[in-house]
Amino acid sequence: MYSALWRHLKNLTQPILRPDPSSNLTFLLPHISTQPQSQMCSAGSYPLFSNPPSADMPNQPVYQQRPVSRTDSSPSHGGYNQTGYQHLPQVRCSGATHLVPFPNMSQLSAALGGLSGVPELEVEALRPVNLLQERNLLPHQPLDAPEPNLSADLKKANCSPDTFRCTLTNIPQTQALLNKARLPLGLLLHPFRDLAQLPVITSNTIVRCRSCRTYINPFVSFLDQRRWKCNLCYRVNDVPDEFMYNPVTRSYGEPHKRPEVQNSTVEFIASSDYMLRPPQPAVYLFVLDVSHNAVEGGYLNVFCHTLLENLDKMPGDTRTRVGFITFNSTIHFYNLHESLSQPQMLVVSDIDDIFIPTHDSLLVNLKESRALVRVLLTSLHSMFSQTRETHSALGPALQAAYKLMSPTGGRVSVFQTQLPTLGPGLLQSREDPNQRSSTKGVQHLGPATDFYKKLALDCSGQQIGVDLFLLSSQYSDLASLACMSKFSAGSIFYYPSLHHVHNPAQLDKFQKDLERYLTRKIGFEAVMRIRCTKGLSIHTFHGNFFVRSTDLLSLANINPDSGFAVQMSIEESLADTSLACFQSALLYTSSKGKRRIRVHTLCLPVVSQLSDVYAGADVQAITCLLANMAIDRSISSSLSDARDALMNAVVDSLSAYKNTVSNIQQSGLIAPAALCLFPLYVLALLKQKALRMGTSTKLDERVFAMCEFKSQPLQQIMRAVHPDLYRLDTMSDQGALHLNDCIVPQPHLLHLTAEKLTREGAFLMDCGSVFYLWIGKCCNDVFIRDVLGCPNHASIPPSMVSEAQTFIRHNVTYLLLCVTKVDDATAKTSFFQHLVEDRSESALSYYEFLLHIQQQMSK
Repeated sequence: MYSALWRHLKNLTQPILRPDPSSNLTFLLPHISTQPQSQMCSAGSYPLFSNPPSADMPNQPVYQQRPVSRTDSSPSHGGYNQTGYQHLPQVRCSGATHLVPFPNMSQLSAALGGLSGVPELEVEALRPVNLLQERNLLPHQPLDAPEPNLSADLKKANCSPDTFRCTLTNIPQTQALLNKARLPLGLLLHPFRDLAQLPVITSNTIVRCRSCRTYINPFVSFLDQRRWKCNLCYRVNDVPDEFMYNPVTRSYGEPHKRPEVQNSTVEFIASSDYMLRPPQPAVYLFVLDVSHNAVEGGYLNVFCHTLLENLDKMPGDTRTRVGFITFNSTIHFYNLHESLSQPQMLVVSDIDDIFIPTHDSLLVNLKESRALVRVLLTSLHSMFSQTRETHSALGPALQAAYKLMSPTGGRVSVFQTQLPTLGPGLLQSREDPNQRSSTKGVQHLGPATDFYKKLALDCSGQQIGVDLFLLSSQYSDLASLACMSKFSAGSIFYYPSLHHVHNPAQLDKFQKDLERYLTRKIGFEAVMRIRCTKGLSIHTFHGNFFVRSTDLLSLANINPDSGFAVQMSIEESLADTSLACFQSALLYTSSKGKRRIRVHTLCLPVVSQLSDVYAGADVQAITCLLANMAIDRSISSSLSDARDALMNAVVDSLSAYKNTVSNIQQSGLIAPAALCLFPLYVLALLKQKALRMGTSTKLDERVFAMCEFKSQPLQQIMRAVHPDLYRLDTMSDQGALHLNDCIVPQPHLLHLTAEKLTREGAFLMDCGSVFYLWIGKCCNDVFIRDVLGCPNHASIPPSMVSEAQTFIRHNVTYLLLCVTKVDDATAKTSFFQHLVEDRSESALSYYEFLLHIQQQMSK
């Protein structure tokens, strides 16, 4: 049983997500101001008014022919009503009774203005829950996204919530209705995620709306065989002759059966019309810190070994180019021209006026110079093994990388182990260790200089993405360094205690992360837009990017591990339509030099009743969007303001819900079932490294946690905020999954509190990138022997860490299993910090937090 558990760990812990919409953030977080359009070149959040594209490399195209019949008698604005979708009339539901003081469904329906014919799931979502009385609120299995109230055909055609998710699965008809709900309206996107199946379409004609440029999708209306109505702006367009032919069925005259109209996620092979220049090759430049600190920690040896093993697995083709720059107090270039017998080092010591010693042999064709690249990687560590150089000229090294990469664009991978101390971009320590536990505020969350931001913007303009690996146990001012990745659409990795002797587990994690990084899919010179139904407006964007124009996101590189978030508002009433649609389009160059467009389309119902808005609330999407807003507020104002705003979000939404049923007598802290986990998730947010106060937190670790919130997809954020906890030693076959002749037990989720732990039990906590296995002192010896290979509890070595699994789950390739014993103080601290429902010396317990919310609501 236990061996089956480890083999199918991802099935045990992986949630199935569904989309869900939300209300306006401006009213939910009164202390978080939306960013003005004039500030559109900051990376955290950007005003948008149009659309982004998305990317993902395809497997074999799989077209499912599901005819969606259309009606040509559509309303003037809602031209995409389809056969099978019915806007249900108002009805009043009764019969579901609850214990006093809760109202029954009939009373609740009357108080909320009636339920718009919602199905049983939505009625359940509106069930009032007394949070102070009902303690076991977690579902048995990880929470699913709410399912939109759509017809079966539309549900089948809709975009996966793993890709496209809305904070509200029922879109309010007006901004006034949204304001009443006090919930944020926004989208969470994972546009370039790895997909098992992706329809790839090669066509001379990519069919788009002539007015708003929306790509044709499953939610348009065909008025007849020759005309279709856009589901975003409602313009009637002609069907091109080529579109009349279906390449899948090889039939003519059925445009509604084409793969573009049958699949909400598709990828087009773009024509030359979508190119400003010939597609660039895959170009990779590695910028390596080789100071004494870097060599002594052991990262350089692991880097060289890992790159050697994966040199042939990096995405690319016969045009792929690579180059290397190393630096300490000087900058070292490497001539790898194929005519040389061995690599040639070129040293530039003038770091105040950096120049490129030669332009034609520092970035070389990997296929032609593979032998020299291997020689360099084999000898690089030994070349600097005896160095005593302690300085770091990171700024000049980045300037050199920019000059070297500007003609082509590509990816720069920077490995840094300390605070930059020489040349342009040098930094001074700003952290006061005595203030790490301060309850009065946290200083220096923003950059100390604009050097790295300006350099990143220059890089973005030349299609250069910069990824940062920070491997330092000392303060390195990540708040400043992170700008190089934030504004160039890069990624940030942080290993605060990496050392080949003192912390081999983190070195192993670095090695596995690097392997995933080198071999994962990549897109170059990308741009992304998001379009939405007329009347809706996008005003703020969160993630790592640069806004090139009002609504166009520039992504020099795009990878499958990056997520984005969008804030929205309702500018015009949606009363004339029954559906709202959102479409993201990602135009990028693949590593094989092909120009591609990945399109995702999401469809959600429009509702006019407040009850429906609450019924469609996606509590996880709301939590992630609020986290992004809170991070922005922490930097632009203060951490305490951001924390207050998060608490106000809970108070406002629950107060609004309570006021809508004010004619019903009830006591306690009441929330609709759809939002019953909202206070718990916000409390968990307040206890994260990014937002906590009063608990000792290193500044770089706090900043990195903030960067993670701003750039991770929803699934990763939620596992970090509220991990999944299971008891393993009492598992049975009841409810187990049967996969490939294996039985995979499905234990129930447990609340994150020490009350659920026992001396006799074994408990698994899944935090996304790390597993903790808590072993009680009296745990069964048979379990310990079968799972850990140790005869009993006493024989488990201290700080036992092993590799749990190397499957890819979302964007995590490598998961550490940290075995935690009751008598291991250090491991206990790491484990217990995730028990968010318990009280700590600086934070409230969950029950105390609920009492605080109730007190604030009564003011």
